[in-house]
Amino acid sequence: MNTATMSGPTPPLHSLRPLRRRHFNRLFAAVYASAILSLFYHHTLKLLHSTTLVSFFTSFLLFISDVVLAYMWSTAQAFHMNPVHRQVFPENLQRVLDRKDFPAIDIFICTADPYKEPPMDVVNTALSVMAYDYPTEKLSVYVSDDGGSELTMFAFMEAAKFGKQWVPFCRENNITDRCPNAFFTSNYALNPKTMEIKLLDLNLTTQTKNHCLLYGELLA
Repeated sequence: MNTATMSGPTPPLHSLRPLRRRHFNRLFAAVYASAILSLFYHHTLKLLHSTTLVSFFTSFLLFISDVVLAYMWSTAQAFHMNPVHRQVFPENLQRVLDRKDFPAIDIFICTADPYKEPPMDVVNTALSVMAYDYPTEKLSVYVSDDGGSELTMFAFMEAAKFGKQWVPFCRENNITDRCPNAFFTSNYALNPKTMEIKLLDLNLTTQTKNHCLLYGELLA
């Protein structure tokens, strides 16, 4: 049963507040557009009163370049005409829907180069997503490695073992920072279970870095 029908009005899931600078943005766009139209008028007069072929082509090329620049500017104005501030209230989701009625979510994590995108950074991203406070049967996480790197594959093989401990730990303790790297660099509670998880995370990081170093030596 939907809990919202039992507790009265449906609580909001998000709020929307227009920003004041939209008025300045619209005024600036109007002035800028007027200047562009004046420039086009000037180019048109230049083209119509060209006395030589060289001056005609020069004016024509300048006109075309300004048209391209004006088009590029106009395509970016939609973002400035009505800027808003959004605030979400995820804590109200369970008051609106039962967890079994949550929509299914597919999350894609893309990587390509293990040297530009270190495998541990990608692993931390995947682990934080897997530990979302969301029904597990409704959450699917996909990792796409365009480079087909052995380093990334090894990191995720090790992360799969760590994830069996990390994901339940986050959900049982209601952890906010569910990225291992972010959690262990914050002021976390010191207890035996936390220290156990930290040692596992340290072991994952060490093994992945050692494998990366070994792989680099083999390629050298």
